Amino acid sequence: MLILKILALEPLNGWSISQRLKQVSDDVLGVSDGSLYPALHKLEQQGWITAKRKPSEHNRRARFYSLTRLGRKHLEKEAANWSRLSAAISRVMALHEV
Repeated sequence: MLILKILALEPLNGWSISQRLKQVSDDVLGVSDGSLYPALHKLEQQGWITAKRKPSEHNRRARFYSLTRLGRKHLEKEAANWSRLSAAISRVMALHEV
């Protein structure tokens, strides 16, 4: 879900996705290359993202990933589920001990 949300903003290459995740989470969340690239491959197989090769900012050929229409629908569904789940957890955590 986090990768899809990041790609909803703009197409990015794998390294940039990883950096953006760290940046927006104030270095709390990170993903290793060994986890990121298999996840990107799986998302591509699901039809939720597409990839195009083009030059990166350092003029190297890189795969830039974009969210598909199907990916946007899936992201909306997952975001709604996350909101419901996180609200329920917050209610439980707000209970006061006796």
